[in-house]
Amino acid sequence: MKKNIAIIMGGYSSEYEISLTSGNVVYETLNRTKYNPYRIHIFKDKWVYVDDNDLEFPIDKNDFSINVDSFKITFDCVFNAIHGSPGEDGYMQGYFELLGISHTSCPMYQAQVTFNKRDCLSILKPYGIKTAESYYLNLGDTVDESAIIETVGLPCFVKANKAGSSFGVSKVHKQEDLQNAIDVAFKEDDEIIIESFLDGTEVSVGVITYKGEVKVLPITEIVSENDFFDYEAKYLGKSQEITPARLTPEQEDKVNRVAKKVYEILKMKGFSRSEFIFKDGEPHMLEMNTVPGLTKESILPQQAAAAGISLSDLFDNAIQECLP
Repeated sequence: MKKNIAIIMGGYSSEYEISLTSGNVVYETLNRTKYNPYRIHIFKDKWVYVDDNDLEFPIDKNDFSINVDSFKITFDCVFNAIHGSPGEDGYMQGYFELLGISHTSCPMYQAQVTFNKRDCLSILKPYGIKTAESYYLNLGDTVDESAIIETVGLPCFVKANKAGSSFGVSKVHKQEDLQNAIDVAFKEDDEIIIESFLDGTEVSVGVITYKGEVKVLPITEIVSENDFFDYEAKYLGKSQEITPARLTPEQEDKVNRVAKKVYEILKMKGFSRSEFIFKDGEPHMLEMNTVPGLTKESILPQQAAAAGISLSDLFDNAIQECLP
């Protein structure tokens, strides 16, 4: 019997348009002989099922069901394609876990931790995971520019702590530009992280649970045409994404082992994509994404393709891994 799959997309953050694209790719790709896919738009003002004629049917939040032509539809599994809040920060995970509905992303706690860059890196440091030097600010804190520069140096990166797709990220070369970068970051989040600039090869490493085993996918090297891997570089073609990455066997082995170790330390499930920069031959972790982009051009699907895993197989596996 075919399974009913709710593909949640949209969300409450600046990433909602990217999420809609990812979710529609999942919708178009899922095997119709095995699944009945449903596009579910999650926005602050409405949760709705959108049919192929763009008609909308409200979600009953009591049990995450829909009523179509007086027929109640419930779901066997939720495919999470929401980048940012509330799909990547633990809120949807907690909701589905309370309702007892399977979902393709990591559990609630792991989503909360990995979405918070500061908390995630703080947990990993005692395990020997190398990171950039960092300085934290909360909205309302006094900004001591001298202390910041003394800690992280110049140039440095100012980032919104809980945001994705490089929203709220600036590279600062001069002290006089620091306050403006802080203001930009605070537009996205009330917590920010300021990190030292790591000058080296940047790579993205996908780690997934595939057929019951933790699998590290072929590595992608990021070569941005811009000053760093910002929104334009990620989504508007202003970068080269080279898979497999041009690494030495030693570098490849090191980053593979670190990426797998991080996945296992955090007790992850489902998709993950972690970013690293090599400094002095050692991979330094920047962050982990647990609901990465899922378009054909996105990094994780590129890596899966290089590993011989089609989009259809990638999505099918995600569903099979979470079904009881």
